Amino acid sequence: MTTAEDIIEGGTARLRPAGSLMRKPAQQPAGPFEVAAEAQKPTVRDALVTGLLVIYPAFAAVAAILAGLFLAGAGSV
Repeated sequence: MTTAEDIIEGGTARLRPAGSLMRKPAQQPAGPFEVAAEAQKPTVRDALVTGLLVIYPAFAAVAAILAGLFLAGAGSV
């Protein structure tokens, strides 16, 4: 196994040779987008949460545009 003293000699860093053995990768999933081993069917709750995540930003954007138009029109009265 390579130690810190093997990598750093005389205050300068040196790279490991390309032919050296790599460490074993982690045995856990890389992130939240990995497919679970026991995948479940979508539920009504999942559909509701997905709907809210899609509908709310669209509604907020339309509301912000309408509020901006209203305020722009109210300033010119």
